[in-house]
Amino acid sequence: MTLRIDILMCTFRRPMVAEAIEAIGRITPLPGAELRLVIADNDDTDSAREVVARAAQTLPFPCHYIHAPARNISLARNACLDAATARGADWIVSLDDDETVMPDWLVELMDSVARAGADGGFGTVQAIYPPGAPEWVSALDLHSSHPERFGSGWLKTGNSGNVALRWQGTSWADQRYDLSRGVTGGEDTEFFLRLSAMGVRLVAAPRAVVTEPVPATRQTLEWLAVRRYRMGQTHIVTARNAPQRAWLFATAAAKFAYCRVAERLAGRNETRRNFWFLRGQLHKGVCAGLLDRPAPQLYGRDPV
Repeated sequence: MTLRIDILMCTFRRPMVAEAIEAIGRITPLPGAELRLVIADNDDTDSAREVVARAAQTLPFPCHYIHAPARNISLARNACLDAATARGADWIVSLDDDETVMPDWLVELMDSVARAGADGGFGTVQAIYPPGAPEWVSALDLHSSHPERFGSGWLKTGNSGNVALRWQGTSWADQRYDLSRGVTGGEDTEFFLRLSAMGVRLVAAPRAVVTEPVPATRQTLEWLAVRRYRMGQTHIVTARNAPQRAWLFATAAAKFAYCRVAERLAGRNETRRNFWFLRGQLHKGVCAGLLDRPAPQLYGRDPV
């Protein structure tokens, strides 16, 4: 029986999408699988069409291009899901347009899911820091994603940059990303939390590795602070009623205060000081989200 797998990718004014596509073309064949690459261009105009078309010539399987304008990442992700649904894809696999897959990436990802009897799995995203990156940035490595660090058993959530999910014929195939989170981020965290609540079983697939270069503009304390703050705001979806929200606010406020004390005690140790500052930003974001403070815009601007 042929297994239809759609590899989904959203892009927005990022020429290096060509390199991402070419790397996908070099992956180890998955026995019994019929692959297709689906790319949703989220720019106002179809600026990536020619870049994608040229790079897709290196693929040993079809590439389906979609123009999904709005500068809203959720809209682009949903366009990919609609395309996969229309094709009747048995599985969907999502990647980011600045990621480079390893040759055995898909084999490892699908094998981890199959061995666990799961409905999906999150692979590893390994950040690549240039030689001039600040020491504390590479030491903390907050740009990488290692799903196995979230514990054993079923995972509740993760991000869409390296994840496989069973699709056709499932009870969640009608689920879509939240459009209101399409410019702030956190849409993937909320999406997978929602699926987990529906009983979707997700596992870590640490050997399914993709790499992602970290540009200089994302190596600053300011950028990371905004990102951690927004992550805290997204976390509030785990509190489903008033008592849970009140408890989450109290614990987050206490943790924020603790982090600020620890930050000051770190003194001149830049790595430890920034660690506690950014951890505090996460808890500050939780409090802000529970107070309905607006989330910062992370998407829809020119990419770095």
